[in-house]
Amino acid sequence: MRLSGRGIDCVRGGREVFSHLDFDAVAGEALAVTGPNGAGKTSLLRMIAGLLTPSAGSIELEGGEAELTLPEQAHYLGHRDALKPALSVAENLAFWRDFFGGEPGDAAQSLAAVGLEHTIHLPAAYLSAGQRRRLSLARLLAVKRPIWLLDEPASALDSAGQSLFAGLMRDHLARGGLIVAATHGPLGIEAKQLQIGGGQ
Repeated sequence: MRLSGRGIDCVRGGREVFSHLDFDAVAGEALAVTGPNGAGKTSLLRMIAGLLTPSAGSIELEGGEAELTLPEQAHYLGHRDALKPALSVAENLAFWRDFFGGEPGDAAQSLAAVGLEHTIHLPAAYLSAGQRRRLSLARLLAVKRPIWLLDEPASALDSAGQSLFAGLMRDHLARGGLIVAATHGPLGIEAKQLQIGGGQ
C-alpha cells in the first residue's frame, strides 16, 4: 500500500498556503508533517481525508481496497476531540463504530487498550482533557482502517498516555498500517519527515 501526493497546492481564503507539495508513505511507515503554525499541516491531512479539495495536484492510494475510496480507508483524528458530552464513554465509542460501519463488538477491549476501562459508564463530560483524548484514540481501534491521519495526536496526553499511544502506533504499523501525523513535537516512534514551510 502506498499513499502519495504530487504537485499539491493549497489555497485557503484566497491565500496560497503551500504549493507543489509532494509526499510518499508506504505500509508500515509513519510520516511526520512538521512546520510552523499556519503552514498547512492540518489542511494537508484534511485533503487526504477528503474533507478539502487541493487547488492543484493529486493524492492517490495504491494497493488499498479497490472498491473503497481513500477516505473510506482512513481514520482522521482532528486536534479537537469529537465527543458527545451527555453520552457515556461506551455510547460515544458505539456511535463512532456505527458511523464508520464497524462490526459490533466489545467496547471494553478498545477502552482497555487506552486505559479507560474504568470509565465505560461515565458521561464523557466527566472526563479530563487527557481522558477525552484517550477516548478519541479508542475509536482508531474500534473500527480497523489501514490509514491513520493524526492532527497533533499527543495533545493533552501525559507522559504515560504518550507512551501508550506510541505503542498503539507501533502496533498499527507492524500490522501493515500507515500513519500521517501533523505534529509540533516528537511522535515517539520512528517516522519520515515532511517539512512544510510558510506560515502567516
